[in-house]
Amino acid sequence: MPEVIFPGPEGRLQGRYQPVGKPRPPVAIILHPHPQSGGTMNNAITLAMYNMFVKRGFATLRFNFRGVGRSEGVFDNGIGELSDAASALDWLQAMNPESSGTWVAGYSFGALIGMQLLMRRPEVKGFISVAPPANLYDFGFLAPCPSSGIIVQGLQDEVVSEPAVQKLVDKLKTQRHITIDYEQVETANHFFANEMDEMMGLVERYLDRRLMSGK
Repeated sequence: MPEVIFPGPEGRLQGRYQPVGKPRPPVAIILHPHPQSGGTMNNAITLAMYNMFVKRGFATLRFNFRGVGRSEGVFDNGIGELSDAASALDWLQAMNPESSGTWVAGYSFGALIGMQLLMRRPEVKGFISVAPPANLYDFGFLAPCPSSGIIVQGLQDEVVSEPAVQKLVDKLKTQRHITIDYEQVETANHFFANEMDEMMGLVERYLDRRLMSGK
């Protein structure tokens, strides 16, 4: 997984990119949790999702938002981070101009940015959101949500309240032409400290099912 440096809106952004030695691969971008809470592209859940997509033949990118690691700039309350994500996806797609499909995955703050990103990018085929902070941010921008995806939430989460996530899921499920899967991990906290395997199993089975169906 070679390190890459690519241009962002406020300077260079640092990432890890796994190319694929075949034409027209699908691409995936993975977004890390909150920079001011220690979130980086090396976060365990971010890395696990990155490896999941790599294993399935995706050209896969994870990167540090502005002000994290060797990425230039300073934290911008989500506005600049969305621009960072858009620039990262531009770079990934430029590296794979004939990509067969685009996926976005994010954890916590990264799930928020990922769901904002898919509203801007109609080519996004599917999304994975782990512990989206629906009680901390307004997800009203998903009107309507353009892509099908999966949301995973721990029922013992002390940061993101499950009822807020359930409310978001219920709202999304009323929309036509998309399908939202919602999986709950009963004993998991916000970090899935002891339930990483269970959570990743849910996400992997979902992704495999989508890939098998071709939708």
